[in-house]
Amino acid sequence: MDYLPLFVELKERPVLLIGGGHVAARKALLLLRAGAYLRVIAPQLCDELHLAYQQGKIEWVSAKYQPEHLSGMMLVIVATDDSVLNQQVYLDAQARNIFVNVVDSQPQCSFIFPAIIDRNPILIAISSAGKAPVLVRMIREKLEALLPSSLGLMATIAGKWRKKVKQHLETFQARCRFWEQAFSGQFASLVASDQLAQAEALLEQQLKQKEIQQGELALVGAGPGDAGLLTLRGLQVIQQAEVVLYDSLVSPEVLELVRRDVDTICVGKRAGHHSVSQEETNALIVKYVQLGKRVVRLKGGDPFIFGRGGEEIEIAIAHGIPFQVVPGITAASGASAYAGIPLTHRQYAQSVTFMTGHCKADGIEPDWASLAQANHTLAIYMGTAKAEFISQRLIQLGRSPLTPIAVISCGTRRDQQVFTGNLTQLAQLAEKAPTPALLIVGEVAALHHQLAWFGDRHAYQSLSSLHSPLVHFA
Repeated sequence: MDYLPLFVELKERPVLLIGGGHVAARKALLLLRAGAYLRVIAPQLCDELHLAYQQGKIEWVSAKYQPEHLSGMMLVIVATDDSVLNQQVYLDAQARNIFVNVVDSQPQCSFIFPAIIDRNPILIAISSAGKAPVLVRMIREKLEALLPSSLGLMATIAGKWRKKVKQHLETFQARCRFWEQAFSGQFASLVASDQLAQAEALLEQQLKQKEIQQGELALVGAGPGDAGLLTLRGLQVIQQAEVVLYDSLVSPEVLELVRRDVDTICVGKRAGHHSVSQEETNALIVKYVQLGKRVVRLKGGDPFIFGRGGEEIEIAIAHGIPFQVVPGITAASGASAYAGIPLTHRQYAQSVTFMTGHCKADGIEPDWASLAQANHTLAIYMGTAKAEFISQRLIQLGRSPLTPIAVISCGTRRDQQVFTGNLTQLAQLAEKAPTPALLIVGEVAALHHQLAWFGDRHAYQSLSSLHSPLVHFA
């Protein structure tokens, strides 16, 4: 171990910063956040440091560095491009046993600044001992994505309750179980949702109940397929799940992000395949939550856009089940973007409608007259089976038969295909397209050939030449 990691309290402690440029300003910001008493030595200050000086946050010595400036200092940071000066300060500090850091010069550092993930009071520091700063930055980015922003607030509340918990729970093991349940259960969800009063009330309740575990439900949107489109919040929630009930539209790449020790149950509904009824899914949700499990209902796209999320929340409310909803990128947004089709465009479409081609038998008929207007985009979910009916109704009510259309199959995934043509060919192209598929009707569909970006463009050009003019691949 080249360096011993330490967290040092700098509040009101003297720190010397030599240099007045933008690099020095970045270090100054970090030191001021830690509460240091900061003295800056530099002939001139950049705008950020000069503002801090005017606001009384730093002391400025407009002079050349002298060894006497080190007197009484706890730390020294050197941020200049003068190699001779940097070496002199380093040697002077070493001779006085003062910790020194010369920026971007690891051999001249008796301490180094790690990459920091700040969830105050939770702090995580990452270092490569100055050998691979870019790798450290990448690791930090990955951890930032995994750690909820609410961690610090959760730790603050825990600190406030620590004494009370210790008074109620005598053994160390009991206290550990209590906090493990809180930090991975509904308490964490309430804090993340900024329901702080309810979170503390739950701690009070759980402290009295001690070992009773309460389950909860989270509806999570998995996005249209590409695992990179899963939201950070969605990733955090599924990582905490004990049971995951997932749709057939959830991609294998997203399911790979679920922990291996979690019970995963497919409750998908796909035409031509065995389907789990909505009533069976509702019963599973109630069953596992009442067993005290953290249940994630993982849905393709967004739970509240043709995902029956509202119906499942109603079931949760009816059974007194605590719940939260994590939105996802819906298929119309994700698939159209990956196909190079903007749903709105100032020249071609001033409005967009999301609709489903699959309604309840006794459902309300769409207002086809308004849907048939020009310069209006239709994004149609689950519409391949009724594509012929949809095209006929739109043409009957005034939509031009030559209106551009696109059928996006397996949108955002590696096997994505985009079939394009006009409204009279919608049924023909929908029949060719593997499911799941999204139908786009509107002038913007013609922009696919100009704006398509996802996938191998050379493969697209060669494949398009091998098929009829109606069919193109992206």
